[in-house]
Amino acid sequence: MGAIGLITKSGRYGGGIYGHSDIALEFASWLSPEFKLYIIKDYKRLKADENSRLSLNWNLNREGAKLRDGKKQVKKLLKI
Repeated sequence: MGAIGLITKSGRYGGGIYGHSDIALEFASWLSPEFKLYIIKDYKRLKADENSRLSLNWNLNREGAKLRDGKKQVKKLLKI
């Protein structure tokens, strides 16, 4: 195709035209304003889900570090 940001692949099962997400969103807005709003809302929902998972993981790592530090302090006090 020769366009910047687009890749074409031939083949029966993996073939197609692939593009950058920015290009896809712009194409969606060109197709239909309603479709663009749907895409934007769904993208925001996915990002919110991703952020909540990352936040949970961060909190678990932080609590694990607190437990490890507490364990070290107990061992130090008991001189084990």
